[in-house]
Amino acid sequence: MAENDYSGLIRDKIIHERSRLLILSYLAGSEMGKATFMELQKAMDFSRGNLSIQIKTLQQAKYVRITKKFKDNKPMTTIFLTEKGRFALKHYLKEMEDIIKLFSSSVIS
Repeated sequence: MAENDYSGLIRDKIIHERSRLLILSYLAGSEMGKATFMELQKAMDFSRGNLSIQIKTLQQAKYVRITKKFKDNKPMTTIFLTEKGRFALKHYLKEMEDIIKLFSSSVIS
């Protein structure tokens, strides 16, 4: 990597986007690694459209799995964090720690 060329530091652009990072973090911290669409929407304060797009992107990457069913005659969508998603999130967080260490040591020296 050339001096001051940090473009290769963040490898997972899917998770790096703030909304998707929030969704994956919420799911990772939730009981059983799942949440309903409405629960996520309320917790994240996202519009339905924005949340749908972000979840679809995560689903295409196989970071989440979606189930749809009816409860009391109302549609209920549940989003589950997959093993691939959990691994990717852990790897992403490790990358962020490494970046912080890299810049912390360069500031100190």
